[in-house]
This record gives sequence, C-alpha cells and structure tokens, in this order.
Amino acid sequence: MNLKLVFPTEEQEAMWRDIVVEFEKEDEKIIPYALSFGLHDFSMFLQKTLDFHNSKNLADFVPGTTYFLMDEKEDKIFGAVNIRHSLNQDLLFRGGHIGYGIRPSQRRKGYATKMLNLALEQCRELGLKKVLVTCDKENIGSAKTITNNGGILENEVIERSGNIVQRYWIILHIGTQTE
Repeated sequence: MNLKLVFPTEEQEAMWRDIVVEFEKEDEKIIPYALSFGLHDFSMFLQKTLDFHNSKNLADFVPGTTYFLMDEKEDKIFGAVNIRHSLNQDLLFRGGHIGYGIRPSQRRKGYATKMLNLALEQCRELGLKKVLVTCDKENIGSAKTITNNGGILENEVIERSGNIVQRYWIILHIGTQTE
C-alpha cells in the first residue's frame, strides 16, 4: 500500500461523504475537527479548508492545513490530519499542532502511525522544530501512535469536565531524518 497525504479537492466529495457518514453511523465525534467543517456541505468544507491553509477568515482559529490519508490505488479516504501552523493558548493546553483521526473501519491497521509520520514531514517543511500532539489519557491507541513517532510525554492536564489530556512533544530533526 502506498499511503500519502492529499490536500482535499472537488474530486473527493463522495469519499469525504463516506468517511463523515461512517463516523456518524458509529455515533462518534468526527476527528479531526477540521474534517467536519461544513459537515454536510462539501463546498463549504473545501472553502474553509482553503481559507485556513491560506490564513484567511480564521476568527479565533490559527492557520492550518488539512490532508486526507489516501492510497494511490484506492478511491478511499482512510483518515484525515489537520496540521496547525502555530499554537494559541487553547491549542497549547489541548489540541496541539496536529489533530488526526482514522475512520472507524480502518483502525488498528497502522494507518494512524503512518499518517502522523507523514504529517511530521509536513511540519518539517513548515519549519517547525518541535510539535505538540495531545490525546485523551484513555485513548491508548493514540498515545501509542504518538510515542511510535517519537512523542515524549511532558505532562497531563485536567479539563473542566474532568477529562485528562496527555501532552506529548515530538522534536523534529530537520534535514537529518532518515526512514
């Protein structure tokens, strides 16, 4: 399988609808949040994705780029990742530089680890030297994905709801990364 990150285009509307419907059928929150922009309006999703990428119409958000994880030979979105180009106070507490999610039917197949690895390459291209990635403490799969990509647990913070969030930092070695 040849997985790659792909910036959303009009040609992927049916695939986007499939992944959104799958999250909804499983009664799960759509992750990353950016995948749900314009939830049932693909044109709105594309416009917001482009605006965030180009630092336009951000309101209280930071610039970010959303990609689909796809295989070159399959017309299917396996997951999505949102890379935030900088952090505000909220993202520093919870959210970090990267938010990612794999569609329910494709979990536990190594896709999240690969997608995060590809996202880190994009972060290097943005010139980031270290990246914050967070997950809920109970999300053991996500914690493994982060540590498999070099994440070092800095601390745990407690949200108002009582939910515990783990904060991991990944140091990016620009220009020296080998696969």
